[in-house]
Amino acid sequence: MSAPEWLERAIFYQIYPQSFYDSNGDGIGDLAGIAAKLDYLADLGINAVWINPCFESPFRDAGYDIVDHCRIAARYGTDADMDRLVSEAHGRGIRVCLDLVPGHTSDQHPWFARSSQPERNELSDRYVWTNNPWVKRDGDIDFVSGTTDRNGAYAVNFFAHQPALNYGFANPVRRYQQHYDAAGPRATRAALKSIMAHWLGRGVDGFRVDMAGSLVKCDPEQIGVRAVWRELADWMHNEFDDRVLISEWGRPEIAIDAGFDVDFLLPFGTPGFDALLLGPNTFPPRRAFPYFDDQSRGDFGRFYSAYAFQRRRIDGRGYVAIPSSNHDISRPSHGRDVADLKVLYTFLLTWPHVPFIYYGDEIGMRYVSDLPSKEGGFERTGSRTPMQWDATPHAAFSSNPKATPYLPLDPAPSRPSVAAQSDDRDSLWRHVNQLIYLRATERDLTASARLELLTDPSPGYPLAYRRGESLVVIVNPGPTAAQVRLANLGDVNPVLSHHCRVEHSAGFRVRVGPSGYGVFSVT
Repeated sequence: MSAPEWLERAIFYQIYPQSFYDSNGDGIGDLAGIAAKLDYLADLGINAVWINPCFESPFRDAGYDIVDHCRIAARYGTDADMDRLVSEAHGRGIRVCLDLVPGHTSDQHPWFARSSQPERNELSDRYVWTNNPWVKRDGDIDFVSGTTDRNGAYAVNFFAHQPALNYGFANPVRRYQQHYDAAGPRATRAALKSIMAHWLGRGVDGFRVDMAGSLVKCDPEQIGVRAVWRELADWMHNEFDDRVLISEWGRPEIAIDAGFDVDFLLPFGTPGFDALLLGPNTFPPRRAFPYFDDQSRGDFGRFYSAYAFQRRRIDGRGYVAIPSSNHDISRPSHGRDVADLKVLYTFLLTWPHVPFIYYGDEIGMRYVSDLPSKEGGFERTGSRTPMQWDATPHAAFSSNPKATPYLPLDPAPSRPSVAAQSDDRDSLWRHVNQLIYLRATERDLTASARLELLTDPSPGYPLAYRRGESLVVIVNPGPTAAQVRLANLGDVNPVLSHHCRVEHSAGFRVRVGPSGYGVFSVT
C-alpha cells in the first residue's frame, strides 16, 4: 500500500506543546496556545504539525511517561481543546499528527498497577516481567524490582519509571519470555489499536511513533517488530483513509517495509546522518565534522551514501524525513551564524525528502547551555526552551506577561524573535518562508521528484544537484569561493540566490561565494 499522496508536498512543523505558547497564563504552553498561533504557521507555509505527547502524565519524562493515552493532560487543556485545534487546523489546510508512545507507560498507569499485583489477573502479561525479583539485566534489557509486591522484575525501556509494555520476544529462550504472537502480546497490540482508533476517530491525521523499532524484544533482525507494525499499519490504512504513520526508527529500509509511510534519518540509528547537520559541541556527539561546517571539514559523500542506500531500498513505497532538529538533539544554530543557516535551509527545503522544522529553528533559536534538567530533559533541556515571539522579557510566550515560563528563556540580548524577523527581508525567517513557498509551488521540489547530483559529492564544496526537469540547486557552506561549471543545461535564471554570479560561457558557470547558495530554473 502506497503512502498518502499529500506527503509529496508536506512541510511539517514539530511543536513541543509546553514551550510553544501559553494561552491561560500559567507559564506552560497549551493546546489553545497552539490554536492561537495557527495563522502564524499558515503564514510561514506549514501544512502539517507533529505535537509531542500531550496526554495525562506525571511528566517525569516530559510526557513520554503516560498514565492515560486517551485523555489530554490537564495542563494542556481538554479533549474538547484538541477537537477544536484539529478542526481549526484543518480549516487552514494544516494536518495534525500526535505523538504515539507504544513501547512503555508511566509506572503510575492503571495498567501497571493492575499488572504488578501478586495475584494473576487480566493484565499480568501487559508488561514484560521476569518470574523472580533478582534479575537486574538480561541481555540488553534492564529490569527494576522491589517497587511492587509482584514476585518478579519489570523491564524498562528508558527511565526506571517507564515499564516496557509486552509485545513479546522474537525467539523466546527463557520461561518469562513470550512469543510476539502469544496471547499477552496480542492483547497489548489490541490495546494500542484501541488508542490509535480513539484519536483517529477524532480526526487526527496520523502519528509520529516513539521508539518504533523497540517493541519486540531480542529481535536482532527486527522480524517480529516488522510483523507487529505491518498488522497495525494495514489496519490503520484500511480503516482510516489518508492517515500517516511516521516512525522514529532511523532505518527507513526497515521502517517502510514494516508499513510506515515516513521514517526519520537520525543522528542515533542512521549511519552517516551525523555527517550532515550536527555541529561542534552538540549532542548526541558527532563522529565526524558535518557537511554544513563553515571550515569545509565535512564530507557530503558520507551522508549521501547512506541517503542513497535508503532511498533505493524504499523504492517509492514511502519517504525519508530529515528534521532541522528535535527535542532530543541540539538546534542547528549551535555553532552556526545566520549565513550558515540560510545555506543549510536551502538544502533542507530543496532536497528530496519530507522536511520537519522544529519550533523556533525557523528563526535560529539557540540551544541554551547549562540549564538545570526539567522533566527528564537533562542535556536536552536546552533545546526545549520557550518560543521567542518578541523581544519583551518573557518573549511574549505567555498571555500573562507576569507569568514565569516553565523553562528559562535564552538570556542573550541578541536572541532571535519572530517579531524582529517576520518583517525583515534579509532575516532567516523570511528565507525559510521563501523556500517553503518555492517548495509548495514547484512540481520539481516534491518529496519524490527526480534527483541528479551534478558535482562530486565528496567532499561536496560546492554541491550542485538537479531536481526534476527544471531546477538546479547549488550550496557552498564553506569559507572560500568556488566555481561550478555545468554544460548543456540550456538557459539558466536565478530564482533565489546569494553570493552567486552566473556566467554563460560554454555552458553554465557559477562562482559561488562563502556561505553561498542558489536555486536556478533551467529551460
